[in-house]
Amino acid sequence: MLRQRIGWIALVAGIAMFVYWGAVAMTPRTLMHLVMGRLEQNAPVNAMGHASLSTAERRVIVRPSPDLAYSTCLFDLTDGPLEITVEPIGSPYWSLSVFDANTDVAFVRNDREANGQPVRVALALEGQAVPGDIEVVRVSSDRGLALLRILVPERGSFEAIDTDRRNARCALLS
Repeated sequence: MLRQRIGWIALVAGIAMFVYWGAVAMTPRTLMHLVMGRLEQNAPVNAMGHASLSTAERRVIVRPSPDLAYSTCLFDLTDGPLEITVEPIGSPYWSLSVFDANTDVAFVRNDREANGQPVRVALALEGQAVPGDIEVVRVSSDRGLALLRILVPERGSFEAIDTDRRNARCALLS
């Protein structure tokens, strides 16, 4: 009788561990896939897209900050490395973050770290050749998301900030 119970307990524990591992392993990729699908309406893959300011009625992602302007680049490195360039933006704060397909952060740089200079990085998989004159960010997956967030302190300042952020570029390296 005790042996039967131990067998059932072991089976249930094994199934629970398998389900837990599957949820933990699959949740980040599933969430990123859903987000990328929603953001694809903003711009094609390997191009920078610039969303208008979020409102209660217009939200592409859940709970966006209404005082941030978002620009995104969905990337696919299967055809080679990608270059992202962000010129200085006339805002009190901005940041560029790169996430791989597993939602892991591969790169972050903000305006203070850029020190008034453009940010220019190449996203590449291990083994992909990149010119020596550009900072290289090696990502663990061929697909992911680069996210540019810009503080818009007042709605009236959005037009000038929007003009600056539209200089951000995302394209395959030639």
